[in-house]
Amino acid sequence: MTTEAGRGPGGPPQRYQGGGGGGRPAGGRPGGRPRGRFAPRRRVCTFCVEHVTHIDYKEIDKIRRFVSDRAKIEPRRRTGVCAKHQRALRTAIQRARTIALVPYVAYHSFSGGRR
Repeated sequence: MTTEAGRGPGGPPQRYQGGGGGGRPAGGRPGGRPRGRFAPRRRVCTFCVEHVTHIDYKEIDKIRRFVSDRAKIEPRRRTGVCAKHQRALRTAIQRARTIALVPYVAYHSFSGGRR
């Protein structure tokens, strides 16, 4: 007696439980459906391309690109920076925050009253 894939012996079909591909056709991407026309390109670290050896905390124009509008440090998966430069960038941002070159929190202007 053979059973179909995804069915228990005599029971209803199994529901999708999350995880890997889920048995769905991936269309060239592991674990999901293709988005758009083109395959996603791998990001290259901007600091590695420019052969940067030291990220200076006083260069706030470079640092601000890696801080979100809510004054949070952007993750590597979003910026495309390598692990080595992400650690140096984090240190530079924290040093710039210490001497008030970069804010700790976003500026909120509200008209008063209670929150």
